Amino acid sequence: MYEYRVHGRGGQGAVVGCKVAGLAASLQGMHALSLPHYGFERRGAPVTVFLRFSDSPITNSSRVDNPDGIVVLDPKLLQLKQLIVPGLKKGGVAVLNTRKPPQEIDLEVPLSRVATVDATEIALSTIGRPITNTAILGAFCATTDILKLDFIIEAITRLMPGANLDKNLEAVRMAHQNTVIEQRE
Repeated sequence: MYEYRVHGRGGQGAVVGCKVAGLAASLQGMHALSLPHYGFERRGAPVTVFLRFSDSPITNSSRVDNPDGIVVLDPKLLQLKQLIVPGLKKGGVAVLNTRKPPQEIDLEVPLSRVATVDATEIALSTIGRPITNTAILGAFCATTDILKLDFIIEAITRLMPGANLDKNLEAVRMAHQNTVIEQRE
């Protein structure tokens, strides 16, 4: 089982992005479970989503305290290490929305892989708003071997039809191509 913790702010699409990831996993023949955790529902408030992937049914519906990796949708959250880093497994993975290259990222945990992408700029240039969920999904696919891009594209097509579909598909593809990955351990 793979366990991830996704950190964002209300309005960036963390919850919807994890639903897309869950559907993509299902389309690949895997099982997935996403559990959002947030306080008062308001734009800009911190949001955490606990995300699990497995080849067998998932019966654990508790929070993820020791994730295999973290995904951060808001670059300002990188300044709040006490929020995003606790419990992150040694040898884990970080997929981060930031302009910084991975070599400049120190989360104070020895990680196997750190990936960065300017998901905000990609979202602004494609969608026209700083909704970074589809861009960060492209980076997640580029960084991990869990989800394949074709299945993310199919899941976005099913869950996000409408006027912005093409823009979201462009964002996921652009982020997938522009993610910078540093292998560490």
